[in-house]
Amino acid sequence: MGKFAGSGRTSTVPKTTSGSERTSTVPKTTSKQQLFKSHHQSMFAASSRSDLMLRQIKITHNPAGLEVDVRPILYYVEDIFSRITMAVRSNIPGVHGHAQKTEDKALHAGYIMLHALSEMITRISSEIAFKCEVGEDRHQTTFSLLNMLSIYPWEAKLVLTLAAFAVHYGKFWLLAPQSYPSKQLPIPMGNSLKQLKYFRPLKPDVVEALNNLFGAMLDLTRCMVAFKELPSAYVANDVPAFTAAKDTTPTVVYWTLRGVVVCMAQISGLSSTGYEDPNSFAQMLNKCHEHLKEQLDICNQIIDEKRNNESYEKLLKTFEMIHIDNMEVLKALIYAGDDQPPLFDGSSKTRANLDILRRKNVLLLISSLDISPDELSILKQIYNESRQRATRSDNLYEVVWVPILDRSVQQWTDQMQKKFETLQHTMPWYTVHHPSLIDRVVIRFVKERGHFRNNPILVVLDPKGRVASPNAIHMMWIWRSNALPFTSSREKILWEGETWKLDLLVNGIDQTVLDWISDEKHIFVYGGDDIEWIRRFTKTARFVAQSAHIPLEMVYVGKSSMKEKVRTIITAITNEKLSHAWPEPMIWCFWTRLESMLFSKIQIGRIDGDHDPMVQEIMKLLSYDKSTGGWAVLGRGSQVVVNGHGTKVMDTLLKYDVWKEHVATKGFERSFKDHHDMLHATEHPFFRYEFLRTSTGRMPESMKCPECLRAIEMSMAFLAAMMKILLSHSNEG
Repeated sequence: MGKFAGSGRTSTVPKTTSGSERTSTVPKTTSKQQLFKSHHQSMFAASSRSDLMLRQIKITHNPAGLEVDVRPILYYVEDIFSRITMAVRSNIPGVHGHAQKTEDKALHAGYIMLHALSEMITRISSEIAFKCEVGEDRHQTTFSLLNMLSIYPWEAKLVLTLAAFAVHYGKFWLLAPQSYPSKQLPIPMGNSLKQLKYFRPLKPDVVEALNNLFGAMLDLTRCMVAFKELPSAYVANDVPAFTAAKDTTPTVVYWTLRGVVVCMAQISGLSSTGYEDPNSFAQMLNKCHEHLKEQLDICNQIIDEKRNNESYEKLLKTFEMIHIDNMEVLKALIYAGDDQPPLFDGSSKTRANLDILRRKNVLLLISSLDISPDELSILKQIYNESRQRATRSDNLYEVVWVPILDRSVQQWTDQMQKKFETLQHTMPWYTVHHPSLIDRVVIRFVKERGHFRNNPILVVLDPKGRVASPNAIHMMWIWRSNALPFTSSREKILWEGETWKLDLLVNGIDQTVLDWISDEKHIFVYGGDDIEWIRRFTKTARFVAQSAHIPLEMVYVGKSSMKEKVRTIITAITNEKLSHAWPEPMIWCFWTRLESMLFSKIQIGRIDGDHDPMVQEIMKLLSYDKSTGGWAVLGRGSQVVVNGHGTKVMDTLLKYDVWKEHVATKGFERSFKDHHDMLHATEHPFFRYEFLRTSTGRMPESMKCPECLRAIEMSMAFLAAMMKILLSHSNEG
């Protein structure tokens, strides 16, 4: 039995037989490092078979329900340690330190808590100093501290003990005869410094070792405090990582307190049994910290996931609720704190608050930083056109660019910042001031519910925050400013007034082709990647037109991909005067509009080819674009005569002598179509269309082949972020 100084009660100190608790005579030939190696092994052995010691540690833990806010005290301890480290390392050649700045408010709170617990901290400090002075075994000293701190939570035991040692350590650097400056140390001890006894000067390597050990103890303590602060609503004993950390807590507290005793013995220069090297002790505590940090990271991941799910559900409910205006919805999507205006006005180049969008139609342009110059250029044209046309109150709207970058996957770089600023300053509409103002829950929402992948989408919110269109980008590409006010109902009305005609294919792209249509000329709109086929096709088409005495014009519209090859083909067509050829921006616009037509049909539920023949024709062209060779659409004025694969169109032209006799009675268009359809009936071309994972819009659940109207067997195989849809047909059709 022994009475502990300042404890006010008697307690039994457990006795063990590990090497650290026995007094032994060390031969003169044995170095301190060798002695520690043997001791360190016995320490780990004791820890590995520590059921008995674990029970003994737990016996000392009798919490009285005290709730101690240890975080402010920990801030103060961290500040003392960081200043000591900076002061020491700045005087050791080749070693540089950096003091961690602690907020004044945190230090003030820590100072208040230190005063509130000053008596206990003083008792702990006196206990450690006394036990080291009388040479008590460190294991016994550690248990003395555990008994003294029995009524406190585990993390409070650590913080209070570190605070007690920080007082000693601070005094040491204020008074000990060192060559290191101590004027920066914030030790408000006043007259208590007179109580300090002799401290011996330490060599630089010993100082560095002590700092390493103190740093390791501080890391472990931070980790323990972080575990205590985990919200019980999200993590409890049913979380394995939390349970694993909880099970190791008593052992961690024991070894950390023992580390404090080791440090105190070093700076006091007073004898005690055994030798424990601070560096090796620090290594052991660092391993403990690594283990705890792994469990803490797992717990934080679980908490983040649960909180994100809660926030996601809250965001969904926000969109389902009825609001008096659009502000609640906008605030849920874009950071709306009072500390900074979240918008950037592209016209005035100034910051703006969300309130500028109140009770307006808001078009959210959602994209990554990879928005193409072609897209941006056409969007600006449409924006300026529609702003001029938007005269009625129900057509008044604002556009807001919402840049989406998942920062958990993609690290923000200076290059990305520069690219973002360049894009932002070229946009005439509002933009979110910075991508960091978009929460990752919102990013998840626009990906899962908005079907955002990589290409831009345009979500339309009405003045009450209701979704008027999940993606108006399609109708904007197809009908430009005629699509105002860009709502789903407007999209349906526009489709009801459309038929499959050449005007729809080329509207707003090339006035020359529109003039051909007005003049009721025969027109071949064609594309592909085979220059030899193009040469044969254009030569044969001109020969047939001359033979049939019809006015014929041709325009090459390229492919949606293979830009370098298309450029070469355009050059050849122009130099050889084979036909009219569109430049790249027009080609991009053509294929973007065509794909938008398909996605728009999908979005309004008109994908069934049985009831909407226009879908068949759109899908044919998109399929031809994904194939090799060529294709052609023959029209007369605005009427589409044939939409066919290159082989069938070429065969029809080559067999002109077979069907030319019908031209006089049926007309050129009907005769051409009849022969083409006869060839098509004997053999169908391959149908292939790829819905890229970066495509804009929803994926259809089912589709029919535009060539034979049979149900498409959809194969979903993601290769290089691509979902491929492929169907091959038999010769029977």
